[in-house]
Amino acid sequence: MFDSIQSLLDEHEELQQQLADPALHADAARAKKVNRRYAELSQIKAAHESWLSLGDDLDAARELAGEDDAFAQEIPALQEAHEAAQEKLRRLLIPRDPDDGRDVIMEIKAGAGGAESALFAADLLRMYLHYAESHGFKTEILEHDDTDLGGYTNVQVAIKGRSADPADGPWAHLKYEGGVHRVQRVPVTESQGRIQTSTAGVLVFPEVDEPEEIDIAANDIRVDVFRSSGPGGQSVNTTDSAVRITHLPTGIVVSMQNEKSQIQNREAAMRVLRARLLAKQQEELEAAASDARRSQIRGMDRSERIRTYNFPENRIADHRTGYKAYNLDQVMNGALDPVIESAVHADEEAQLAALGED
Repeated sequence: MFDSIQSLLDEHEELQQQLADPALHADAARAKKVNRRYAELSQIKAAHESWLSLGDDLDAARELAGEDDAFAQEIPALQEAHEAAQEKLRRLLIPRDPDDGRDVIMEIKAGAGGAESALFAADLLRMYLHYAESHGFKTEILEHDDTDLGGYTNVQVAIKGRSADPADGPWAHLKYEGGVHRVQRVPVTESQGRIQTSTAGVLVFPEVDEPEEIDIAANDIRVDVFRSSGPGGQSVNTTDSAVRITHLPTGIVVSMQNEKSQIQNREAAMRVLRARLLAKQQEELEAAASDARRSQIRGMDRSERIRTYNFPENRIADHRTGYKAYNLDQVMNGALDPVIESAVHADEEAQLAALGED
């Protein structure tokens, strides 16, 4: 696996030269991609140098151990540090998802459970907003359909990263969140104190960096405008500001009415449409890939039940990774890192196993 390191180091040096060329920065989209790849390879370069350095220290300690007991005493700690550095490098060499550095668009939809499901969707939104804030991500609510009790039948939020490093990208963290989330608790509408099970669905799409990345021909879409409904101010119900865009080749439909301006709603709808088209392209590529290379954690089935939130027991459980903890109150306030890390680790283990079979 380490045989590929030299070619990666050569690529890192080449990208460093490109970044020093002012001409690169005239193309914002290309500069962003080069920065992402450079940040990824910089991690590998640093890990490789650390592994080599610790290996040299370990060899020196072994060579001098017969002459000085102090060096002999250092060997176990150096051995442990060298093995840890090797494991870190091994994981960094796993082929990274090329979209890890991308921003994301997340959709949360109420599922089974009526009003309680819509309230749970609102709780999930708050959880992700807190999580994003803790990581320095910026968020923007693109569209929402409210209920009288303060829930959401549907809400869409854009989450934007702050770093060029793909490991810090919103997609790298949140791509595992897609699926059915199940809640068990006593609803506010339940007068008898009975526990109810409800669900909400989460969809996560990597956002397109530049409009040109996904080419949408004008004759491939149908744009309908209509009068907005629901909250939004005095003018929202008096003008045809809402927009519905249908992508004719795929049948994908996106509607937006959150903004008072038709232009703003159209721009937001096109952002979501591009993200969905990018996701569709990737799903088709994944479907064509061998089973050994396909992620076992971030599967294709968006109807898969991935997690249970049990409020009476204060328990969070991820059904894909086996993760379980009794700090649901903290998780709902955005402390999602251990849950997501369990998915990242399980995904890496699956990929390492697949690489070992090749």
